[in-house]
Amino acid sequence: MKRINILINNLKFEAELNDTKTAEKVYELLPIEAEGNLWGNEIYFEIPLEMENENPTENLKVGDLAYWSEGNSLCIFYGRTPVSENDAPKPASPVTIVGQIKGNIDELKKLKEAKIKIIKI
Repeated sequence: MKRINILINNLKFEAELNDTKTAEKVYELLPIEAEGNLWGNEIYFEIPLEMENENPTENLKVGDLAYWSEGNSLCIFYGRTPVSENDAPKPASPVTIVGQIKGNIDELKKLKEAKIKIIKI
């Protein structure tokens, strides 16, 4: 597993990418800097990657990092989204899980904006 740091405004989180082809492509793009969009308790931002979903799913956990092929975007899920049916995050449409943030990410629920930087460790 490849380790990365995710900086959101003044917060820093460590994450691990999984062994999917999509995660490998995301890792190759690093470093990434972007202005994140907020959708409920999800941050998403476009990245220069166009791939079909690999193992598409809508079943997510808090802390999942995912690639959303419809928007060529990387997503960070930290709680309910507008389409959630319970406390679990749910994407707008199927995504490919590419990794997981380690540790407590509850502070993200206070965000009003998100400046993102993702780097290799």
